[in-house]
Amino acid sequence: MRNISKISSWKYPVILLFGIGISNLGMWVYFIALNVLVFNMTSSALAVTALYLIRPLATVFTNLWSGSVIDRTNKKYLMVLLDIIQGALILCLAYFSSLLWIIYILVFFINMASSIYGPTSTNYITRLIPVNQRQKFNSWRSLLGSGAFFLGPAITGLLFLVGTPVLAIYINAVAFFFSAIITMFMPNLENEKEENTEKLSFHLFKTDWNVVFQFSKNHLYVMTIYFLFSAFIVMQTAIDSLEVAFSKEVILLSDSEYGFLVSIAGAGILIGALINVLFTKKLSIPFMIGVGSVVVALGYIIFSFSTSFSVASIGVFLLAFASAFANTGFQTFYQNNIPVEVMGRIGSLYGFVEAFLIIVVTSVFGITAQFVSIKFTVVSGAFITLLLTGFLLFLNLTSKQKYYRAISGNAKNG
Repeated sequence: MRNISKISSWKYPVILLFGIGISNLGMWVYFIALNVLVFNMTSSALAVTALYLIRPLATVFTNLWSGSVIDRTNKKYLMVLLDIIQGALILCLAYFSSLLWIIYILVFFINMASSIYGPTSTNYITRLIPVNQRQKFNSWRSLLGSGAFFLGPAITGLLFLVGTPVLAIYINAVAFFFSAIITMFMPNLENEKEENTEKLSFHLFKTDWNVVFQFSKNHLYVMTIYFLFSAFIVMQTAIDSLEVAFSKEVILLSDSEYGFLVSIAGAGILIGALINVLFTKKLSIPFMIGVGSVVVALGYIIFSFSTSFSVASIGVFLLAFASAFANTGFQTFYQNNIPVEVMGRIGSLYGFVEAFLIIVVTSVFGITAQFVSIKFTVVSGAFITLLLTGFLLFLNLTSKQKYYRAISGNAKNG
């Protein structure tokens, strides 16, 4: 009877993980195909780089108001709607694939929908998954994400053999529609009383921003961890933006060596996520966040001082391997300590800050690399990341355990 009950309790999480896996795989196919499509049209690296800036720009335009919508809307049906919108926009993208300016506009709106979908799905997952299952669920989610990272490029390559980048983009649209169908079979976790039809206005947004500020002030420890981890992600993004240039101009890797380096990173994430799944019950959340993030920073330092492919591969494998633990630990911490009632507003507003910082810091790194040196920029970024993660490790390992045994997503005072 206990085994039957256990299987039943994982019915919907498994369905959800299946949908997430398909969606992740589709996004990798879409991402690579879109990069190839734009480069083939323009033969310009700058045109491809612009695609990387569209996502944080879309987040900046979206997240100041989207949290108010998320927390007042039925999460299941909002996820279905956003999947359909993204699928439809991607179909349009494939249809207008010969017009660069329309591609950029459509990608901007696709990323706006994606920016809303992220906090919405996190809220829904937190409601669906009991506290004692969240760490294991997040471990499996990380494994699926790393599997998509590993398989996505390979599948895209096969699609390019039988078709064009446009075909790969069409397949991603199908993946979104499939995700919408999967989500329709998920339970509705909210009742009508929870849904709010209050008219959206600047006054409402201002009130919601004050709710976030008050929560942050009353739960200082939780939001300090949140902000430090966001800063860690910002630094990762900024350093990663110089990864290709550093590999080719400083380490002097060939195109094939760089491609193999990316494969090593994929293997690192996959192995880390697999170990994470196997040893979930033995890994504490503060250990995963603190030690995981520090090891990622150490991987960047090894990479930044590398002068050969072998040393660079050690650094890349280490940072990719450890990121699986850090991300899973943080996701679980976030779900356990942010109440679902305000999760949309908090995730969206702090997501806005993170996206803004990504634009600023990545731009600063690019300018510094151009006018000073790539090596100096990457080395400096790696040491700044180590300082941030060292402080994060200190806060995690010296904290009170109440923050890591949260009940039903209700944050503790502190």
